[in-house]
Amino acid sequence: MVSKTVKITNEMGFHMRPANVFVTAMTKYASDVEIIAGEKKINGKSIMNIMAACIKCGSEITVECNGPDENEMLQEAVAMIESGFGE
Repeated sequence: MVSKTVKITNEMGFHMRPANVFVTAMTKYASDVEIIAGEKKINGKSIMNIMAACIKCGSEITVECNGPDENEMLQEAVAMIESGFGE
């Protein structure tokens, strides 16, 4: 298992479009991904769970990946979040 804590930088937070981009990218990996936001553990391959978490701009989250391609998955997840999902 690998993990990294990152800050949500896009102004609107982890809303519908970034959640869709994130889930689409993560589903191509065999590993599992969880987003830890405060006390919540969220399935990073579920757009509904990400949306329900209401993760705002400035929030610090931990992305946790576990599986055969966890390093590549974590690298892509962190890069997307740090880039603000291209917004």
